Amino acid sequence: MWARIIIGLIGMVIGALFVIKSEWFLANFGANDWAEQHLGSEGGSRLMYKLIGLAIILVSILIMTNLLQGIALAILAPLFPGR
Repeated sequence: MWARIIIGLIGMVIGALFVIKSEWFLANFGANDWAEQHLGSEGGSRLMYKLIGLAIILVSILIMTNLLQGIALAILAPLFPGR
């Protein structure tokens, strides 16, 4: 139980860093061509880094509350009809 909480908190901090420091990630890792084309020519890569951070935060919250397995099974259940 404590391991889930600790992993979730670490993930939330990493996700928050992605959201807060998106300019740093852009300066160090560069622009992403796909993001610039599909998410806007000005700041598309920044938005991509922020969306990645939000996804990390969401998954971390699901890990902390032990809901990740249930949601993953609900999403993937149609792919495995025998279960």
